[in-house]
Formats: sequence, C-alpha cells, structure tokens
Amino acid sequence: MNPTGAQHTGDAARAVSAWRGLADGAVLLDGFHAVKHALRFEARVPLVLAADRGAVLALADELAPDVVAPLGTLLVEVPEEDLRTLVPRLHPTGVAALAVRPARDLNLAALARRPRTTPVIVLDQPRNLGNAGAVIRLAAGFGATGVVTTGTLDPWHPTVVRGGAGLHFATAVERVDEVADLPEGPLFALDAEGEDIRGVVLPDDAVLAFGSERSGLSAPLRARADRLLSLPMNPRVSSYNLATSVAMTLFHWSARQGAPAGP
Repeated sequence: MNPTGAQHTGDAARAVSAWRGLADGAVLLDGFHAVKHALRFEARVPLVLAADRGAVLALADELAPDVVAPLGTLLVEVPEEDLRTLVPRLHPTGVAALAVRPARDLNLAALARRPRTTPVIVLDQPRNLGNAGAVIRLAAGFGATGVVTTGTLDPWHPTVVRGGAGLHFATAVERVDEVADLPEGPLFALDAEGEDIRGVVLPDDAVLAFGSERSGLSAPLRARADRLLSLPMNPRVSSYNLATSVAMTLFHWSARQGAPAGP
C-alpha cells in the first residue's frame, strides 16, 4: 500500500466532508479569479478545493504570484467527480472555495461612514443576478465605497459572486429593505428624463442610484433623489445595459472628480 496515496485520499475525503459541513451559509467562490480576489482582499477562506492542485498553483504563479503562498496552504486536491457534486456549475479552472460572508452590521457601517471619499452605488430592485455581479466588479475597480441593493435580490447569491469575480470582498456589499435605509449623501438617480450627466459634477460622497432592468426607478427611490440624471444616448436606442450605465457614470465621476483607489 502506498502511504502517500492513502494520506492523499484521506485528505480529500476529509476536505469533501468539511465542505459539506460549511457550505450552508458560506459564500461560494467558483473559479480561480473569484478565489484569487477573495484571498487578495483578505476574505476569511477556510477551504479551497481543486481537481488538479498542481495546475491551479501553476495558474496562480502565472497570473497572481501574490496569492500563491496562501493558496498553497489552503488548497486540497479532490477527485473531479467529487468536486462536481459540491459545486453546481464547476468553473473551467477546476477550483472552488468557501468564504465567510462579512457581517451585515460591518458592511452597513462601512457604507454609512462619513465623510465618504467615493460614491455608493444603489441598485434599485434589480432582477438580473449577472448584472448585479458585473456592477460589484465595476464598483471594486473604481474604488467605490460599496454597492447597496433594494428589493428581493440577494447580492451575495452564488451567481452574483461568480459575476463579480469574488470582488465582493474588495468593497461593501449589502441589501436594505427600504429606500429610507440607504446611506446618507446627495442622491443622483439615473433616469431617461433627467438632465444630461455631462453638465454635472458628481461629488465624491454621491449616492448613485440605478433602476431595475425592466421598470426603472421605483417611486420611493425617485422621491428620495436629489437630482435625476441621464446618460447620452442615440434617441432611437431604448436603453443601456445596467452594468454599462454604472460604468459610464463611474467613469464620469472619476474623470471629473476622483480616480480609482490605488493598491
């Protein structure tokens, strides 16, 4: 009997069992980039599994040398068939992890903290999980304070985390029940009937609100807004994708007033 092989098999079995015990309530990180970003932004990651440990470490060495050491400490190789029973849709990179979701009160405190030097993004009753993930990725890239959703969509849903490439841990992400619970600050809401954004300087502490993909701004959000703004668009085009609208607005802010946060 090969002692090394037996030990490896035992480690894999224990890791699979540990995953099943931790999965409920944990954040699923599906794919190398999600795992990379979670480690880079100091998420609490108790377990990382891969179908091919050597291949994942080689990928890390190539794309993100800064996470090789923590990844190597956590990474356990398990049979691919076992990994596929744990992850609904295994990423092509063949690696997944579980992370601890930041405490709600800490996220809300980060969003509410004043003075604020970068905007907060509000998604008002969003519907599309992928769009929400793309917006969180944009918020992290521009160094926004965070992303807040209203409505029923959970911004920490696995599909949102996948779309955000694990960058939920680079910014504050939370859901609130009511528009009244949004962070303080001048609220600029994007709406086709608003004034042209190109003539407006967005302050660093702005709350930038975007309506749902289907129905736009809700009545409570519209009533709370200090100003309605519109993005330049060909009149024969009905709308932009939600993430595109957020990207254009954040770029307008960064070009006029701020800049993406440094490392």
